[in-house]
Amino acid sequence: MIKSTVDPDCTGQFSALFLDYIHQKPEIFPFYNQFPTIGNFKKLMEGKKFKDSHREILVESLIKQYQAIKESEITNQQIKSLADSNTFTVTTGHQLNLFTGPLYFIYKIVSTINLADRLNMAYPDKHFVPVYWMATEDHDFDEISYFKLDGKKYQWRSDQSGAVGDFELDQSFKAYFKEVSGFVPDFFKDAYQSSGKLSEAVRKYVHHLFGTKGLLIVDGNEHALKRIFVPVIQEDLFQHTPQVLADNRTKKLQDLGYKSQIFPREINFFYMDKGIRERIEKSGTIYKVLNSEISFSENELLDLIETHPERFSPNVVLRPLYQEMVLPNLAYLGGPAEVVYWLQLKGIFDHFEVPFPALMPRNFALVLDQGIERKIQKLQLSDKSLFGSVEEWKKDFISKNASMDIRLSKEKEALESIFEESGKTAADLEKSLGSAFEAAKIRALKILDQLGEKVKKAEERKWEINIKQREAIFEYMNPGGSPQERVENFMRFYLKEPDFIEQLQEQFDPFDFSYMILRLEHG
Repeated sequence: MIKSTVDPDCTGQFSALFLDYIHQKPEIFPFYNQFPTIGNFKKLMEGKKFKDSHREILVESLIKQYQAIKESEITNQQIKSLADSNTFTVTTGHQLNLFTGPLYFIYKIVSTINLADRLNMAYPDKHFVPVYWMATEDHDFDEISYFKLDGKKYQWRSDQSGAVGDFELDQSFKAYFKEVSGFVPDFFKDAYQSSGKLSEAVRKYVHHLFGTKGLLIVDGNEHALKRIFVPVIQEDLFQHTPQVLADNRTKKLQDLGYKSQIFPREINFFYMDKGIRERIEKSGTIYKVLNSEISFSENELLDLIETHPERFSPNVVLRPLYQEMVLPNLAYLGGPAEVVYWLQLKGIFDHFEVPFPALMPRNFALVLDQGIERKIQKLQLSDKSLFGSVEEWKKDFISKNASMDIRLSKEKEALESIFEESGKTAADLEKSLGSAFEAAKIRALKILDQLGEKVKKAEERKWEINIKQREAIFEYMNPGGSPQERVENFMRFYLKEPDFIEQLQEQFDPFDFSYMILRLEHG
């Protein structure tokens, strides 16, 4: 791979708040703790007071979660290291996408692994473990039910409901799997065919791809871990403090002119059980589970929180807090939307006295294969111009390469001069003739505009190959209108270059928030 970078501002893919954050605009300072620089991690470590008892719970939970994974010395060492007070985590999180979903899932994890590696070099007396937090409790199946490869969508259709991590790989999945089994790598086949649930399969394929690099996979849907979160569950359900705190921060951001990314509720928990994950709402003195017949009195809810805390699933407002309460975590790596919504949450962290981690944008990248690179070179497009408007490029290109002026500027100027001079002379003879010449001038200019449009279309036909190449470049970069990293599956490159992830790891720099352009040297 050959790497070049552009400023994220020029890509048109990021919000004003995200850009102001990475550019460290002073107005944003109150909304986070430490900006992610290698030196600031010393302050983050000093501020992270993580109980030994919580470390023990985390280690025991991970040992249990990894029972279905073949023994790995690196993984065992990483899990055991979490019992040591000198060990910290750096974390990313994502949904349980089928076959990894879009490219940026891979980018998130590679960025996180590279951050741990950099920190291990910078602070040799400490140890840093990269973590992938599996969003097993998410219930938006439609978002994860497919992946796209080479322009084709491969979708699993299931009538299961509830937390996607508990979805069974049933007959509907087996039928779907037959559709893709002819081209997916063997490790995917092993992961899905040896698993009963989606969460198990995802853990296996992520472990295959990244386990040797020290990545640990954490499933927060765990009774022992949720017990740590009980005080927050109680305060949100009965006092609604998180909504007040998040709304306060959100209003301050809005006062600065920024848009909200998330919208806190009075109750920020779902009730979760087999086949169900639905919002809890208070109606009078009763707590109802929406879209169900389930309801609780306050005392019943208190008892349930104590006996089954795992049945309470935080929404996007409280999931970050939960993660930080059960991990000795220093940094969260996420996409632009994630970084922005975390900025709405610092007040909640401060209230519960949980250190706010460094918010780190994951690495962003566009991968160019040799075929598309040849088109770019032929059109002599700069890195920055790749992200510009195709229509504006087309106008500029035709204007520069046309055999004649498609705007017919000289002709219009000459015509205007003829009509205006003749009109003045004619008006001296009879005043009304001046208006007649002016009207004739307008008609004549319209005719020239029409002719100019025909000349333009003729020039576009002449340069059709070049225009199609530019349009092909845009479609390659933005399949279906969205950035490549949010659509294409990593198999597009991995199937041709099995060391694709290793190449990414060599190029990604977790402390460089530029937008990367990666040119493949083969394929």
